[in-house]
Amino acid sequence: MTNPIAAIILAAGKGTRMKSELHKVLHPIAGRPMLLHLMASVDALKPAKKVVVVGDKADQLEAALAGSADLAVQDPQRGTGHAVQQAEGALTGFDGAVLILYGDVPFVPAATMQAMIDRLAAADAPAVVVLAFEPADPLQYGRVIVEGDRVTKMVEHKDATEAERTVTLCNSGLMAAKSTDLFALLARVTDDNAAGEFYLVDIVNIANADGRHCAVVKTDPADVAGINSRAELAAAEAQWQDFKREEAMAGGASLRAPETVWFSWDTELGRDVTIEPNVFFGPGVTIADNVTIRGFSHIEGASIASGCEVGPFARLRPGTVLEEKAKIGNFVETKKAVLGKGAKANHLTYLGDATVGAGANIGAGTITCNYDGYFKYQTVIGENAFIGSNSALIAPVTIGRDAIVAAGSAVSRDVAAGDLRMVRAEQLIKPGWADRFHDAMRKKKAAEKK
Repeated sequence: MTNPIAAIILAAGKGTRMKSELHKVLHPIAGRPMLLHLMASVDALKPAKKVVVVGDKADQLEAALAGSADLAVQDPQRGTGHAVQQAEGALTGFDGAVLILYGDVPFVPAATMQAMIDRLAAADAPAVVVLAFEPADPLQYGRVIVEGDRVTKMVEHKDATEAERTVTLCNSGLMAAKSTDLFALLARVTDDNAAGEFYLVDIVNIANADGRHCAVVKTDPADVAGINSRAELAAAEAQWQDFKREEAMAGGASLRAPETVWFSWDTELGRDVTIEPNVFFGPGVTIADNVTIRGFSHIEGASIASGCEVGPFARLRPGTVLEEKAKIGNFVETKKAVLGKGAKANHLTYLGDATVGAGANIGAGTITCNYDGYFKYQTVIGENAFIGSNSALIAPVTIGRDAIVAAGSAVSRDVAAGDLRMVRAEQLIKPGWADRFHDAMRKKKAAEKK
């Protein structure tokens, strides 16, 4: 039987550099809070326990996690070692490997976490496994001093000697240890250092002093990039988007100008999908094969079947479903609208709370009047119906199969299958009226100039 895994995620910091009322780890990347990106990778390991250490804005974290993890409170905040100690109560009775992660380091791959667990379980039984990386510039990172893959010392930058600062292998802060070792080592950590804090890294030095050894696992710097400011959040978004664009193209989608296409964390694309420049995907979009998304379209919460065409300048809002070969043209907005097979709304249309049958044609300027200020109402348009330009369909209303609504109509009653409905004021003609009007106005204007 596989040994159980627990994860402790540190998220107690105030995040002052973000200058935000929203907790730092809840700022979104690709439409998803950064903490939940990390939690998804943790969940891939099927952990027995997850504990999030909270402090500032704990109520926001509790709401975002929605019961998916235990919470432990760190107050006051006295360093990373002290933070991990707060999870001890939540892990009472747990016997297995513990991963220590950070809520503001969201892109750690599940495979990297698993590599740390595997190294911990190796035959030489290290007391602690440290995740390290080699950045282009070590800056103020703590250093990891190693011989082979064994850690001989860990030191924070502010406490390091000049010789130690020349080491390029840096501490990510992420570690793995067996639960029986972790809290016993933490109990021996002191705050005798330049910051007066309880450093998590000291458990490595204590284990080494006991005659045990600790091991290092190396990872790419991008996997352990932390986010502490708006600028770093933007950099993380760019990093994620670059990865997603490459993934989309590798999966068979054509991006005409990849750098201008923005995906959500859950965007699903089929093969032979063409995406033109300046397209934005919000959460909840699924696109089947052979779909074309034209430029400057905004799509969120929509399901698009094979052979569809969308845009340019289209907005698909949540609840939109396009069935096979449906078409949404330029300056068309949909919300909670289902377009059947081959149905089309080519331009300048709003379809809200609507069902459009297969083969129906929605003319330019058509709107479904679905809201009376208090309630939303449904519009149902039958198969092969034709809705003339500049029509207003005042819901609740049903347009039957093969029916025609004449251009310029305001329809407030159902139209039976095969009927023509024309709702217009009678045209009044006054011969010569326009000529007389223009003559009078020209004379008046000339008189004013004298």
